[in-house]
Amino acid sequence: MRQAAKTQSLERVDPVWGRIREEAEQIARQEPAMGGFIFSLVLNHDSFEEALTHRLAQRLGNADIGPDLIVHAFNDAIDVEPEIGHAARADIIATYDRDPACHRYIDPLLYFKGYQSIQTHRMAHRLWHLGRKDFAYYLQSRSSILASMDIHPAARIGKGIMVDHGHDIVIGETCVIEDNVSIMQGVTLGGTGKEAGDRHPKIRHGVLVGAGAKILGNIEIGHCSRVAACSVVLHDVPANTTVAGVPAKVVGYAGCTEPSRAMDHNVEPVAGVED
Repeated sequence: MRQAAKTQSLERVDPVWGRIREEAEQIARQEPAMGGFIFSLVLNHDSFEEALTHRLAQRLGNADIGPDLIVHAFNDAIDVEPEIGHAARADIIATYDRDPACHRYIDPLLYFKGYQSIQTHRMAHRLWHLGRKDFAYYLQSRSSILASMDIHPAARIGKGIMVDHGHDIVIGETCVIEDNVSIMQGVTLGGTGKEAGDRHPKIRHGVLVGAGAKILGNIEIGHCSRVAACSVVLHDVPANTTVAGVPAKVVGYAGCTEPSRAMDHNVEPVAGVED
């Protein structure tokens, strides 16, 4: 009774964390062999932020830099920027809402490398701006090795981000990704050569980037647009449109008010829209 009352109280204060704990308790009951794993990563912690930092540190730590040192660094980042925790919650909700393979809130936290890589980047980004660039580079390197997602620590990423599968993804140094964006596997948000300065794409809110798409250069993908799978985008994309091809061209409207939430990858040309 006391545990049930505690869970209900927690759900009112922090619904995401309350639900994750409830799901963790169900796993521990249904799969006793995983009890130690679940308790060490979720049930032994008092907050979502604490569980998140320990899960990431457990994945990232090795003989060079152990998990304890990573936890300390992550705590420093969250102390300076508490918004990291809020964004991480928003990413869980986004993943649950948009990924049909995600059946519980706890799944991204424990298992989804796309989610874990984005949260690692959030920590690295704050450490980068705290002047701890070598630690940030270390986190980038480890995340790239473990998850095949290479995100420069200086890249700016909003909240409500869903990265499906989280494999073979590159996000460059001066890239900006706004809120509520969905990115599929095999995506590159890169430059076009050896130019310095601001040289990477700006992905506005609500955009859906299809699998294998390459968006190159300091260009803007307008809000609530769709980039079709395997497209190569070299020029600005207007808001609320769909682009496809190599090189990508406008082939129609976006099809809905926020493609990143609808997750509809079908490309159907609309009459009256020029190539």
